[in-house]
Amino acid sequence: MKDRVEIVHDNFITRVKNNDLPDTQGQTDLSKSRLNPEQLVEIFESQVLSRRLDMYARVLQAMGEGFYTIGSSGHEGLAALAAACRLEDNAFLHYRDGAFYIQRSKQRAGETPLWNMLLSFCASENDPISGGRHKVLGSKTLNIPPQTSTIASHLPKAVGAAFSIGLSRKVKVKANFDPRSIIICSFGDASLNHSTAQGALNAAAWAGYRGAAMPILFVCEDNGIGISTRTPHDWVKSNYGHHPHIKYFHCNGLNIIDTYETALAAQNYVRREQKPAMLHFECVRLYGHAGADAQHAYMDTADIDAVEANDPLLHSAALLIKNGILSADEILQIYEDTALRIAAAAKHVMREPKLTTAEEVVSPLIPPQKPDTLKNAIAPVNHEQRAVSFGSDFNLMKQPQHMARLINWALHDLMLQQDHIIIAGEDVGPKGGVYNVTAKLHKRFGSRRVINTLLDEQSILGLGIGLAQNNFLPIVEIQFLAYLHNAEDQLRGEAATLSFFSKGQYTNPMIIRIASLPYQRGFGGHFHNDNAIAVLRDIPGLIIACPSNGHDAVLMLREAVRLANDEQRIIAFLEPIALYMSRDLHDEKDGKWACDYPAPDSAEKIILGDIKQNGEGTDLCIISYGNGYHLSCKAAKELQKQHGVKIRIIDLRWLSPLNMDAIAAAAAPCQSILIVDECRETGSLSEELMTKLYEHISPAPHMKRITASDCFIPLGKAFASTLPSTQSITDAALSLIADKKGNSA
Repeated sequence: MKDRVEIVHDNFITRVKNNDLPDTQGQTDLSKSRLNPEQLVEIFESQVLSRRLDMYARVLQAMGEGFYTIGSSGHEGLAALAAACRLEDNAFLHYRDGAFYIQRSKQRAGETPLWNMLLSFCASENDPISGGRHKVLGSKTLNIPPQTSTIASHLPKAVGAAFSIGLSRKVKVKANFDPRSIIICSFGDASLNHSTAQGALNAAAWAGYRGAAMPILFVCEDNGIGISTRTPHDWVKSNYGHHPHIKYFHCNGLNIIDTYETALAAQNYVRREQKPAMLHFECVRLYGHAGADAQHAYMDTADIDAVEANDPLLHSAALLIKNGILSADEILQIYEDTALRIAAAAKHVMREPKLTTAEEVVSPLIPPQKPDTLKNAIAPVNHEQRAVSFGSDFNLMKQPQHMARLINWALHDLMLQQDHIIIAGEDVGPKGGVYNVTAKLHKRFGSRRVINTLLDEQSILGLGIGLAQNNFLPIVEIQFLAYLHNAEDQLRGEAATLSFFSKGQYTNPMIIRIASLPYQRGFGGHFHNDNAIAVLRDIPGLIIACPSNGHDAVLMLREAVRLANDEQRIIAFLEPIALYMSRDLHDEKDGKWACDYPAPDSAEKIILGDIKQNGEGTDLCIISYGNGYHLSCKAAKELQKQHGVKIRIIDLRWLSPLNMDAIAAAAAPCQSILIVDECRETGSLSEELMTKLYEHISPAPHMKRITASDCFIPLGKAFASTLPSTQSITDAALSLIADKKGNSA
């Protein structure tokens, strides 16, 4: 029994030979188009190469040499879109856009799309974009950042990238994107329904409505079905055909003349008006969703036949013949010659090396150092300028301050010296943030550099990723840790994977400031008192910083900026809300948790992995971070004075990656180790610490942990009932020491 690939193949040959070609809707007269005959043939050749590569992907899979058969068949009209757009227009592509990639490669001499795509199919380490880590469409030289694009998760960062283009014309930055370019972002009709897509489209419309430049062309590739679920007829048009803030264009994606003309008009509109537009590209899906998808399980044979009768290659053949450009024999010759070229190349590609070791796979998780040519200028400290800029705050710097104010000053100094730093988030502008951490920054630096975003965490993170790809340094704020969870995939699936899927060719260094962790007195319940950081800890390559005091916060923030600027890293900066305004440690008004502000030209540094050790005692080592470190320091007073315990306390500072060599070296001299973790017993950092301490210290230490309960945090006076406390730390420490003595006896 023939499979659908063979049936579509045979239908094409037979119908072209018999001149049994479809009646193509839309503009069909080439003489009335801005395309010339040579361009039309070139676009058709790109379509054929895309189709024949899809077919050969299945051959490779059957041979055990290919690993991904979700293809572009039915969407080949995207080649005409590529022809209508410019090479400098960065394209964030849908996974069915092989024809776009192939056609764009013709705009740059020396490109080898056939070879490159076969390398991708075979997961070869010589695949020029991902190095065999995934089958993605991407090319640094063609301005196609790699996307997996499975659930429209690339749309928020495409919107951010579009916003960055307008911003780059107004703010000093060594931009990666041509300031005259636009962003192209394509996706499927099924993905249009995803909340990620809806949020991104809303963000683009919102920005455009407010007058910000938003040069983005959304391309909705409407093949009428998402895996097995039909898209209602005219669903896309009914939603976006009359959108007040996103200009709607429609093309028959089976007709490459109509597609080219409409795409040309759409991209001209976006480029001229600097406003978002949507190109509704109607097409078909051939062969099912992917190689393993059995369409007969959810489609009648008659429906499948009807779809296949609208093969876009048949429509293109009809246009070529009708306009007297190619004969049927010449069309079939292109079709067959292309297959021969692919088969000949595949024999060599199959012998290309594959990834074989974990070290090879992991290597691009950590981006390369940024080249000096891309580094933005850092101005020297100008003390007169600082005095004017800080105003009344300048005199306050002579006195110790709480963490929130010190972070504010650190941000202020960093922005004075580095014009490419952009702060963005909910309420960060004139209000200064919920906790006043960004106070006065908007007044000093303006709305171009301190951006009040709409209330959508996916869009906030997407904005940061897009800005970072254009060589800004975004410091985006998530208002509360609990608000991150709905948008976490923007970090896990997009930001953290970009270097991995591009062999370090593309990066998006950024800092995500997150008001975090529990212990807010009686306020807000679990949405404002969230102690679940596992969502961040399992993201490969992500750095997690968590200062416990203002002095460390300043120096760690400066290090985070250095890591982003020089090493192109992504840093989640967890700021303990309960410690923002803390000044005291043991007694009211003792001022022992207020800190001096380290001057911006100070030689003092806290680099990635630096831990802090408080005390030299060897009876007990307490390891903690954030609020837990503050509480442990409070408990230490009673442990030392009332019970004579000789103690040392370690503040981890950097929660990922953990510097286990430094931690183990500091803890090893101690008889007992107590880990204090304000996060939940299950999924907390203490689990990792316990395991790694056993692995790093021999003989195994006498050790215990105290954590929060596996529970959400309640409102009101019970807010701290599930969390470690000064008393519970003291009790656990004494119990651990007594247990150690008992065992020794």
